[in-house]
Amino acid sequence: MSILYVVRTGDHLGRIARRFGIHRTALLCANPQIGDDQVVVPGEMLHIPENKRRMYAAGNGDTWKDIADRFGVGMEELLSANPDQEREEPLPGQQIAIPSRKGTAIHGSQTEYGYLELLEDIERFKAAYPFVQAEIIGYSVMGREIPALRIGTGLAELHYNGAVHANEWITSALLMRFAEDYAKAYLSGDCIFGCAVKELFEQTSLWIVPMVNPDGVELVLSGSAGMGPYRKRLLEWNQGEHNFRGWKANIRGVDLNDQFPAFWEEERQRRGKPGAGPRDYAGSSPLSEPEARALAEFTENRDFRLVIAFHTQGKEIYWNYREFEPPRSEELAAHFSRISGYRPVRLTGSDAGYKDWFIARFRRPGFTVEAGIGTNPLPIAQFAEIYGDLKEVMIEAIRAAAVL
Repeated sequence: MSILYVVRTGDHLGRIARRFGIHRTALLCANPQIGDDQVVVPGEMLHIPENKRRMYAAGNGDTWKDIADRFGVGMEELLSANPDQEREEPLPGQQIAIPSRKGTAIHGSQTEYGYLELLEDIERFKAAYPFVQAEIIGYSVMGREIPALRIGTGLAELHYNGAVHANEWITSALLMRFAEDYAKAYLSGDCIFGCAVKELFEQTSLWIVPMVNPDGVELVLSGSAGMGPYRKRLLEWNQGEHNFRGWKANIRGVDLNDQFPAFWEEERQRRGKPGAGPRDYAGSSPLSEPEARALAEFTENRDFRLVIAFHTQGKEIYWNYREFEPPRSEELAAHFSRISGYRPVRLTGSDAGYKDWFIARFRRPGFTVEAGIGTNPLPIAQFAEIYGDLKEVMIEAIRAAAVL
């Protein structure tokens, strides 16, 4: 038995499955008409398999937030599970569907990880770990907040970022999963790979920007329907294709990792892209895009001893830039390689990336980690393997920052 559901703007299969508390595979099995690209469009009718969900009868004075907190779910999750409820707050006795919570608090180990999932996780994260600081470092082209998390109170600062490229959204889930494990270990007093987390927490401050390119991530996962005035141009830039899975750029068709002022002119000439598109257009000038500008300003305003930009794919670690890198960089890259199995690469013929700019600007260790292997976007089925490969690298980078 199933119900019919009309796809909304901003939906993708993972988001719909979560809304109804079912597995993504069950949704695909119930809808064999979905194509190989697994893209759904607003207005499309889907069959939702029956699922026995928890129900809660609202009490006097209950608010949506009260109920979300009581059951340990995010507000967006709860409201999405009750799409037909139109009142601002539930009435006493009203039946509220409670979405299921499975395993880790972080969505991304189960299915596609978009901007809404990130915001839900951050709200849940702040409630569970009040010692973690959250702030906004800037805004995307479409006005979406670009959040950052700070874990630790020490003077030695370092930084990780992800989803600079739109179809590399799995890196956002990777970073949020690590943030959760790190915070949980601090709270419980546990060690990770032999490291005393409490000591690291007091020596260092890890700043994570999980999703630098939120507009692009939503485009890849949900299509162009919700992209307002950009929709027509996006379709033109994408050769009329409604499938944006290959899109790397931001919503204005600029590749954010070709935006930084590190031999930008040479990179733009090397790319040879005259205008906006899915990838490799460096923009009209360095830092022309608000997302790249926000990341650069955030970096300028901190004192990072080490940074890692997480990308996909290739199982490689890039650590150098035009001889600007300090001697320690190669040693650290070799260490990260030994514990991850990833190949350290002395990269040439590439400029204008975040790692490049950081190394040239500050003469400190900067790394790009190309996680996993395959075709972007990497399937979420790779998440466990990728996280297993890189979790120790993230801990070892914190240890390194403490003594740099």
